[in-house]
Amino acid sequence: MPKISQRARHMPPSPVRKLVPYALQAKQKGTKVYHLNIGQPDIETPQTALDAIKNIDLKVLEYALSEGNIDYRKALTTYYQTLGFEDLTPDNFIVTNGGSEALNFAISTLCDDGDEVIIPEPYYANYNGFTSTFNVNVVAIPSSIDSGFALPPMEEFEKKITDKTKAIIICNPGNPTGYLYTKEELQQLSDIALKHDIVVISDEVYREYVYDGKQQVSMLTFPELAENCIIIDSESKRYSMCGVRIGCMITRSKKIHDAAMLFAQARLSPVLLGQIAAAAAHVNDEAYIRSVREEYTKRRNLLVDLLNEIPGVICPKPKGAFYCVAELPVDDTEVFAQWLLESYDNNGETIMVAPAGGFYSNPELGKKQVRIAYVLKSDDLRRSAEILRDALKVYNNK
Repeated sequence: MPKISQRARHMPPSPVRKLVPYALQAKQKGTKVYHLNIGQPDIETPQTALDAIKNIDLKVLEYALSEGNIDYRKALTTYYQTLGFEDLTPDNFIVTNGGSEALNFAISTLCDDGDEVIIPEPYYANYNGFTSTFNVNVVAIPSSIDSGFALPPMEEFEKKITDKTKAIIICNPGNPTGYLYTKEELQQLSDIALKHDIVVISDEVYREYVYDGKQQVSMLTFPELAENCIIIDSESKRYSMCGVRIGCMITRSKKIHDAAMLFAQARLSPVLLGQIAAAAAHVNDEAYIRSVREEYTKRRNLLVDLLNEIPGVICPKPKGAFYCVAELPVDDTEVFAQWLLESYDNNGETIMVAPAGGFYSNPELGKKQVRIAYVLKSDDLRRSAEILRDALKVYNNK
C-alpha cells in the first residue's frame, strides 16, 4: 500500500462539508434537509452573466493569460475605480480560480515552512487548510461571542509578532461571524504592519453585503500600506456565481505581484468561461447589488431574531456577509449536528448546520457554537428556526 504524506494527514477536514455523507443518507431516507451549513446563495445569478455564457461566439476555448485576460482585468479596474481607488490599473490584478487560489498565492508568496500568520478567530475554516498546505503556522487571537466578536485589542497582535510572522489575515466583513471592521481598527492594523514590516492580507469577498447603512472600508484605503497589503476578492458571493470559480489577488506592490505571478504561471491560467461571465456581471450591476443587499438584510433580521427567541440560544447580529455564529445549549455541536441528520426529523424535515469548532485554531473554543448561513428564502429560514427549537428540546430531553 502506498504511504500517505504527512501533509495530507495533517490537512484539516472542512467543518462545512464533512457532514455531507450524513445529509445524503438523510435525503435517501426521504428527509428534507435545509442547508444552513454552506454559503451557497439561492439568489439568482445576474442575467447578464448567464447571457454572456449562452452567447459565446468562440471557435476555440483557449488558455487565458496566466494573470487573467485583459478584458476582465479592465472590468475589475473599472469596478475598483468606482470604489475610489483610481490609481489601480489592470497590472495590479492577478485573476485566480476563486478567492481560494488567491489566498494560496498570497500565502505561498510570503511564507516559507514554519513561518506564521496571525488571524483573529473565529475565522474562515479554509485558512487552516491553506496554511497547512504550505506548512505555515496560524497564530490565533480569540474574540468573544459576548462582545459580538469584536476585534481583540491591538496589544494582543503586538504580543504575537515574532521574527517568523509574515502576515496578518483578516476577513472584512467576516466569515463566519459577520463582523465589520471600523476604519480606526484597520488604521491600527496598518500601523502595526508598517512598524513590523509584515503584510496585511485582507479577504474582502463580502464587501457589498454590509447592513444598517454602514460601509465596508477596504485596506486599499491606506496608501502608506502599498508595499504591505494584499486584497483577496471573488465574484462567487457578490454575484451568486460560486460555480464560475473566479477571484483575484490585488496588490500595489510590484515585488509581491511579480512573485505571485510565478505561481500563476505554474498553474497555467484561470477559467476562461468564468472570466467572460464575471466581466458581464459587472456591467450595470448597481440595481442587482442593491436588491440582493436588501434581501439579505431581511433574512438576517428574521433569522437572528428567531434564533434569539429560542431558550438558551445566543446569536449576535452580524453587520455584514451572510453568516451568523450562534451558541446553542448543548455540550458539543459536532455531536448535535450529526444527530440532526442521523436520528432526528420534524415532520420529515431537518436542518444541516456547520459546527463552529472548525472555525477556531482550538476547536474547544467553538464546541457549543454553530455557523448558520442565511442564504435561504425567508420561509425556509423561519421553518429552519422552528426545527432547531424543537430539535434542541428533543435532544436535551433524550
